[in-house]
Amino acid sequence: MSWWLPTTVTCAFTAELVVPEEGSVALSVVFHYDVADPFAVHATFRTGHGDGVRWVFARELLTVGVAQSVGDGDVKVWPSWDVTCPSIFIGLASPDGEAVFCARARDLHDFLDRSYSLCPEGQELEHCDVDAAIDALCAS
Repeated sequence: MSWWLPTTVTCAFTAELVVPEEGSVALSVVFHYDVADPFAVHATFRTGHGDGVRWVFARELLTVGVAQSVGDGDVKVWPSWDVTCPSIFIGLASPDGEAVFCARARDLHDFLDRSYSLCPEGQELEHCDVDAAIDALCAS
């Protein structure tokens, strides 16, 4: 008998792109976690143009951001303080512009719970292939 253990988590949900002075626009978001890249979350924001806008950021950033404001760089995450509609804001900044997305807290909690079931906090280094990372750095 062979056992197959999942190594990835993908979660698709709807988020709101917050548009200043205009309200918000619903769009599809896909979060992906792979134990082969244990510290990272890959997010695709489906804008209706091409394959969408892709970002990669630390899983820990999302983990902390569901409870308190976090982030000093291109990605910031903070919880809404509206208890009637628990949500999480994700702010993204690049040379091309800035965007703020609002997602339901339960969607992010579900995604994070599933990712930590594959790779618990503190065990990320057990899934890193240091030799492959060094080879990739030397090849570039």
